[in-house]
Amino acid sequence: MGLWLGLKDPTATYNTEELFSTNITHNLTDMAEAAGIYYALWRPEEKGYKMAEDIIPLLEDGLKKLLENPEHYKQYDSPNGWGIYDHFVPFVKEVLEACKEYPKALLHVSR
Repeated sequence: MGLWLGLKDPTATYNTEELFSTNITHNLTDMAEAAGIYYALWRPEEKGYKMAEDIIPLLEDGLKKLLENPEHYKQYDSPNGWGIYDHFVPFVKEVLEACKEYPKALLHVSR
């Protein structure tokens, strides 16, 4: 089991229409925490983040940190290869792009 993150259409009946969804392993939580984006991705509800636009600045900042110092973040790579920097950076980019495309979408995560 891993993190599933989705963006839902806020205007759809019962908010069931997914505009975007993706998933990634929980083995990346330490890397996400180090980059300052753990709560934006894994537990947005705990910080009051409800819409995609709420996490855009956090993801931008976290992605910048990841890209500026890859060796620092690679220390958090999972030894079994399930959850490494080279997987996490594209994931963060993908989520950020989706959030920018659908800024008013509702965040939904399943852990």
